[in-house]
Amino acid sequence: MSRSWERKVSKNLAQVNKQRKKQGQTSIGGNGTAADGHIFKGRKYVLPIVLLALAGLYALLGRATASAAGASDVLNWVGVSLYVLLAIMIFLRKPFLKVGRNTLSTFKFNRERKLSPSEISKIRLLNGSVVIETSAKGGNWVFSRLINRYDTDAMGKRLEEFASMHQIAVERK
Repeated sequence: MSRSWERKVSKNLAQVNKQRKKQGQTSIGGNGTAADGHIFKGRKYVLPIVLLALAGLYALLGRATASAAGASDVLNWVGVSLYVLLAIMIFLRKPFLKVGRNTLSTFKFNRERKLSPSEISKIRLLNGSVVIETSAKGGNWVFSRLINRYDTDAMGKRLEEFASMHQIAVERK
């Protein structure tokens, strides 16, 4: 199918499912995963831990300097609370890899990035991580079990299917 036809089909499917939802019926095509692709979600925890440690360090330093100087430490507590808020925001925003029929997409630098099969030179499946080497502008995409808690085994199996469908080299170590 051409891409324009796929867009028409997905648009019409969304309209029909919206109408069926209003009527209290179940949706057609499940939850849309077949059209959207398979999504692998991770969890960021390293950077929030570092930010919480910095917030604790700044809180301790602020208490020590404020008690010695006798000044108000409101701005210090605002800074500490903003570090904690940033850590919570980063922790709650889950990183993902979406494997569609013709694209791979992930969230990088505050926007969704997509790769077509022609932009992928090789997929390397390592123990505990997956590396997608690109021939396009930008660096390689690395998905790690240690850093972002991805299920790299299931991700590797799905990426092997994607690679065999689009004749992309897969290297397993």
